[in-house]
Amino acid sequence: MSYGTSNPIRYFGHQVRRARRAAGWTLMEFGQRIGYDPGQISRIENGKRPPTELFARMCDQAFPDRDGWFGEFYAESRTWIATPPWFRSWIEHEQQATALRIWQLGVLSGLLQTEEYARAILAVNPGVTEDQVTERLAARLARQAILTRDDPPSAWFLVDEAALRRRVGSPQVMAAQLAHLAGVARLPGITIQVVPETAHPGVLGGFAIAERAAYVETAVAGQVFEDAGILAELITSFDTLRNEAFRGSESLTLIERMCEEWKAAGARAATRAPTAENA
Repeated sequence: MSYGTSNPIRYFGHQVRRARRAAGWTLMEFGQRIGYDPGQISRIENGKRPPTELFARMCDQAFPDRDGWFGEFYAESRTWIATPPWFRSWIEHEQQATALRIWQLGVLSGLLQTEEYARAILAVNPGVTEDQVTERLAARLARQAILTRDDPPSAWFLVDEAALRRRVGSPQVMAAQLAHLAGVARLPGITIQVVPETAHPGVLGGFAIAERAAYVETAVAGQVFEDAGILAELITSFDTLRNEAFRGSESLTLIERMCEEWKAAGARAATRAPTAENA
């Protein structure tokens, strides 16, 4: 699926309407068959409301001649649906890249996050619902497959030292996250360097660079740039920041040491927690 050149929500709705009309059903008749209100079905058909997994599954039951197309398409489109519009074009560049350079300020890159760390990050967004967190989490974890696929890109991550010390979730979540980070650092083609907590060119924000585009974060949203001049400037910024970073071996040692510290912090917290004997 080309997420940048199609609208899966609208396309899904078009296919529902097409199948319903081919079967000769009104919205009311179709709704009675799958247990949905005609108004809900109409909004989905018009692309004004995204489908749910249950709706896709009910469509597969209603239209067995489509061989499970609705469920398969829904699963494939989840990343697109759960991704902010301003980030979708970057996903295409990220998935097609043969080389990536990524700097993230304050927290770890989404490509490096464990499920529980990512969930804790996503849950702090104002007004976010549990369903939205679940969908965005699935989309984020799906992106990580590029690091372990048969032809992974070479990836260079510059990690903020503050991200190793900032508690996201529980100490146990942090310990598991840093253990995962150390494991990723050992993958072929992956370089992870920690940037120390000093003044440096990266304090203004995070960014990611592929061959033909770059993604730059802001406090409100993000922006994708394809201008060659901007790409060159960001590559220079990345290389300057890399010169401030610890060497790869030093970075791995620091990550492993911080992992042990988070494990110890978790053990101390567990010891202090009330039990049936001392409550």
